[in-house]
Amino acid sequence: MGNEKQKGKAFALLPIGVFLVIFLGAGILFKDFYAMPAVVAFLIALFVAFLQNRKVSFQKKMEVIAKGLGEENIITMCLIFLCAGAFSGAVTAAGGVDSTVNLGLSLIPPHFAVAGLFIIGCFISVSMGTSVGTITALAPIAVGISKQTGFSMAICVAAVVCGAMFGDNLSMISDTTIAAVKTQGCEMKDKFKMNFLIVLPAAIITVVFFWFVTRNVAYDITENLDYNFWQVVPYLVVLIGALIGINVFLVLIGGTVISLIAGVATGNIVLADMFTVVGDGVVSMYDITVISILVACIVSLVKMNGGIQFILDQIKSRIHGAKGAQGGIALLSFLVDLCTANNTVAIVMTGPIAKEISDEFDVDPRRSASLLDMFTSVGQGLIPYGAQLLTAAALTGLTPFDFMPYLIYPMLMAVCGIVAICIRRERKSA
Repeated sequence: MGNEKQKGKAFALLPIGVFLVIFLGAGILFKDFYAMPAVVAFLIALFVAFLQNRKVSFQKKMEVIAKGLGEENIITMCLIFLCAGAFSGAVTAAGGVDSTVNLGLSLIPPHFAVAGLFIIGCFISVSMGTSVGTITALAPIAVGISKQTGFSMAICVAAVVCGAMFGDNLSMISDTTIAAVKTQGCEMKDKFKMNFLIVLPAAIITVVFFWFVTRNVAYDITENLDYNFWQVVPYLVVLIGALIGINVFLVLIGGTVISLIAGVATGNIVLADMFTVVGDGVVSMYDITVISILVACIVSLVKMNGGIQFILDQIKSRIHGAKGAQGGIALLSFLVDLCTANNTVAIVMTGPIAKEISDEFDVDPRRSASLLDMFTSVGQGLIPYGAQLLTAAALTGLTPFDFMPYLIYPMLMAVCGIVAICIRRERKSA
């Protein structure tokens, strides 16, 4: 078995190919890329993986996947997913989303409204850890601003989507960040710092862009933007706690408890429903948790059969040095996201391969985690069949193609990522 592991085999990648064919095929056939649940597609791919390599017994294959599932990063990642879901459920039920949105709009000058939508989207998505949740919260407000100013609704909606993708890439509790960090073996705060510095120019240019194209438009707030600062506190606790390096489990559990206290104190959560809202949040993370488990099983078998080694051999034959390796990680993660239409799934799939590449070419794990998160977010923020753009379209009556030309933040994020790869000298951290 030792020699077989060292030999790369393209055929070992068949399960991943089967997943992509089934997932994409169903989406094209039914004109709905969510017609085929990713869980089902991965189960089929896992079945194919079990059928490969008849020289290895079924029991041995079970031992291989059990060992893969037992890795610290996989278990930790799944537990963090569930804790993040608990926090999201509690803080949403407590009214934290509405209060945070209204607080932001109350503080932003009227002539800066559309650019402000982007900034609010950045803050909320970083705090919530979900781009779809951010779009759901802000899209109706974007429609309102468009109606009151007469400015293109597409511009307003694009500002929301851009802000949502900013946080999806950076949030400490985003499933994409969790997956990227855990698969690459680095700390969240370290990845955040490196990633933030890379995308900051893109964010600044995006603010200037939305301000410039709407500079002659004023937005007079006519409705009462009620907010309760105590409902915003849980977001601040999670954000600040994560940034200063407190253990992510403690941060999420603390944020959940504070959310429940704030919700009960303000009357948004009935005492008897405290555990229900937490449970609903945890349930919302079941899919990605199960997908992470299935992908870990598939990758374990693919690696045993030489699939990972084959990819490494192909990359090694075409690139040289750490910069080339980073480019390979970026391209691989981007392409897989285009195929899966889910940036978390794409990171979970490509993470183990990216880890092998980064180890082989001495790439800082903080950089590989950043590239994984960034370039899957680039794809997710631009594809018209992704959940983010479809959600924005459904809530506003537009089509994704109406506001895609204004989605400059994902485009600029890609440019910043490429520039960072080209000009930054890398040295693996201790």
